[in-house]
Formats: sequence, C-alpha cells, structure tokens
Amino acid sequence: MKIIVLGGDGYCGWATALYLSAKGHSVAIVDNFVRRQWDHELGAQTLTPILPLSDRLRAWDHRTGKNIALFVGDVTDYDFLFSTVKEFEPETIIHFAEQRSAPYSMIDRKHAVFTQMNNVVGTLNVLFAIRELQPDCHLIKLGTMGEYGTPNIDIEEGYIRVEHNGRSDLLPFPKQPGSFYHLSKVHDSHNIMFVCKVWGLRATDLNQGIVYGTMTDEVGLDEALINRLDYDEVFGTVLNRFCVQAAIGQPLTVYGKGGQTRGFLDIRDTVRCIELACLHPAARGECRVYNQFTEQFSVMDIALKVKEAGKDLGIKVEIDHIPDPRVEAEQHYYNARHSKLLDLGLQPHYLSDSLLDSLMNITLRYRDRVDTTMVLPQVNWREPRNDRRLHTNVAAGISRSAAS
Repeated sequence: MKIIVLGGDGYCGWATALYLSAKGHSVAIVDNFVRRQWDHELGAQTLTPILPLSDRLRAWDHRTGKNIALFVGDVTDYDFLFSTVKEFEPETIIHFAEQRSAPYSMIDRKHAVFTQMNNVVGTLNVLFAIRELQPDCHLIKLGTMGEYGTPNIDIEEGYIRVEHNGRSDLLPFPKQPGSFYHLSKVHDSHNIMFVCKVWGLRATDLNQGIVYGTMTDEVGLDEALINRLDYDEVFGTVLNRFCVQAAIGQPLTVYGKGGQTRGFLDIRDTVRCIELACLHPAARGECRVYNQFTEQFSVMDIALKVKEAGKDLGIKVEIDHIPDPRVEAEQHYYNARHSKLLDLGLQPHYLSDSLLDSLMNITLRYRDRVDTTMVLPQVNWREPRNDRRLHTNVAAGISRSAAS
C-alpha cells in the first residue's frame, strides 16, 4: 500500500512511519519541523536526544534497506500539499500534522488562533486534495478522546442512538471539548463527516487516548531511531511527567483531587491500531469513529502506579496535590466504549506490564537531561497571557533552554 504519514517527524507519526515501512508498505513522510520549533519557543526539549529527521531516515535505510520518502512542507500550504499528493498518489493518508497540545492552545490569543488555523485549515486542505486527486484514498485522522469531555453517561464510539418525542436517530455523540485544541479536533470531525456525506470520501476518525512509551520493535533497532519523550507541562503527558519527577526525586504533582480520568494506550498499540485501520478501510461515503485506547486511569491511579514502580527500583516517591490550572471536573464519571479496534484484532499491551521498561528505565537513563523548571504548570486556563508579553516569554524560554 502507498501511505503518506502527515507529521511523520512527531511522536506518533515517527513510530507509525517506521512500523508501516517495516510491514512492507511504501511510506512517505510529510513534515515542516514545526514541532521542533515549538521546543525552541518554549525553551523545552524532549528527554530523549532525537536526531534530525534526515539522519533518522538514513539510519532506517541503513538498518532495514527500506527507504521512506520525505516531503518537507506545510499542509496549510495547499499548493505544496496538492503537488505532494499528486506525485506520491497515496492509497491512504494518515493525518498527524496538527498542533496537539491543550496547554499550548490556552497560552494566549495568538496560540489559540494558531492552533485553530493550523489544525482546521490543514485538515480542510487534506480533504480537498483527496477529493481533487485521489477520491478513493482512505483518510485516517487522529482525533482525541478529549472531544467528548466527561459526560455523565457512557461514551459511545462516535455516534449515539437518540430517542426523542417518539422518533429515533443515530447522531454524532455530543462534544464537550475542554480547550481550544480540543475544539479544533471537534471542527475537524465535523468537516470530515460532512465531506464523506457530500463527496463520498472515506475516513476513519481515531479518537485516541493518552499515549505512553517510546519503544516499538522498529525504534529499538538503533539508537539513532529513538522516539520523543516529552515531559514539560505544555507537551508532556501526565504519565511522562510523573515518571520524570520520580526519576529526579521530585514529588509527583497531582492537579487538584486527581480524579480526572482518561483513556491510555501503549505506543505499540497506536501503530497497530493505525495498521488495522489501513487494512480495513472505511467504505465510500463512510466516516467511522473508533475510540483508540486500551485502559482507563485517573490521575491518582497513575501517580500510585508510578510510586509503586519507583519502589520496585528502590526510589522513594512522594505525591503532592497542587491547584488545578485547568477548568475541569476533578472527580467525575467516565466510561468510554472501545471495542471496535479489539473486534478488528487488536491485542493490547497493558501499563502494568510495561511501565518499568517503557518509561521508568528510560527516564532514569536520561534524567541528567531534565530541566526542572519545565515541569510545573505555568499556563492557566482561566487567565490567558497578554499577547504583548509573548516576546518576553519566548525569549525567557530560549534563555532557559540554553542554560540547561
């Protein structure tokens, strides 16, 4: 199969591109390296030392004899995207090329506007390019479980049967996003559903939970292929942050009561879910939605698991509760369906089996690279920064990065 991975230099995109290449597919990466630029902007860096993309691709070719094509450009540039799709003629496009951080989108007006423009316009460009050039191409779009929010009912996979005034209909599940980033994903979902209906395109919208781990079989082939591990408060996940805090002897900082519950999955399951979606494409005119996660945990559940893992490694781990900078329920009902990918053959990895190998040992190995100033929350959902101070914040971040 000929597959384009948009955002293939990022965390999920890199692992996916290698996995699909190893499976024998013809893979192309499209990226504009903006994810690396955001690290410079924030004064942050991945815990693991990743190489430039060109060096990573050379290492992959050297190790496997498999070439991954590279197209450097921005999906919000329609002329670039059009020419890329025309040249490569993909049967599947996997879309990771979005700003994916909720805190980043909540910094201030500029970051909110950028997130919405980048994500929504980029996705619209992808949809138009498919319609004009490859109308039978299957779009696999990375959504987020955050689109749903935390309703007081069970979360279905994309759609819900509604009974009202004696009539019944199957409707998109109500969306209650919690940030401008999550809102951009909701807009994406609506646009994708619309064009599948009116243009007869085929799409799979993967509402993914929180992904953890750096190792896949492919990444493990060579140190030069190592994947990102983000721990800063803007792009790092709660699990990554807790593992880093445990590794450096800092208390785990639980936001509020810690009852916030989300879906989680191993990076190895992410790439397998993508493969299953590729091998079982949606029908023409179909926009199907899969909830892509394997387990549900609260923030306190995660903290206690990291504390226990630290104990197994001889590390004393403390837990602190700090004020929640986000506007969210700190305790709530959460039960989301996630059976469709299991029905296609997904065999999950579980956090209890991989926490030490996939995260704790990695964070201990690279703990000398930790910048402790980047872990605690600085973005406040209730009080966005003033745009006019942005240049000062960015300069301070770059200065911090240079010093670390």
